[in-house]
Amino acid sequence: MSRPPLPPFTAETATQKARLAEDAWNSRDPEKVAQAYTIDSVWRNRSEFVTGREQIIPFLARKWAKELDYRLIKEVWAWQDRRIAVRFAYEWHDDSGTWFRSYGNENWEFDDAGLMARRIASINDRPIAASERLFIWPLGRRPDDHPSLSALDL
Repeated sequence: MSRPPLPPFTAETATQKARLAEDAWNSRDPEKVAQAYTIDSVWRNRSEFVTGREQIIPFLARKWAKELDYRLIKEVWAWQDRRIAVRFAYEWHDDSGTWFRSYGNENWEFDDAGLMARRIASINDRPIAASERLFIWPLGRRPDDHPSLSALDL
């Protein structure tokens, strides 16, 4: 199975890869998202370590059961050969209705088929008032005309 764009990445293909990842994560479909990773993909997400699609799927299901109305924006920070670094922010609320904006960085490494073999994520959560929300679009894919992280000065 191949997941274009493939390494080595350019500015254009790294940006495409990040948008495809953003779109998949905004679907909040654990099985769909897991298909972008190698069978034995290794993750560090905050302080949790996940290995392989069999662990990725329940991890994501747990995540989106807790992080309600999740909306994400990713932006490429740097790239080289088969690696891409992105920064991101996402907004969500918990089951008590408290809103958060989570900020983070991810380092990605891809195999020759364009599947992500390694994902290292550092994330911080900041409570926000509902009136401070900036990621307001119908659940699912971010509209093309919605501002980027840089345009939002985040």
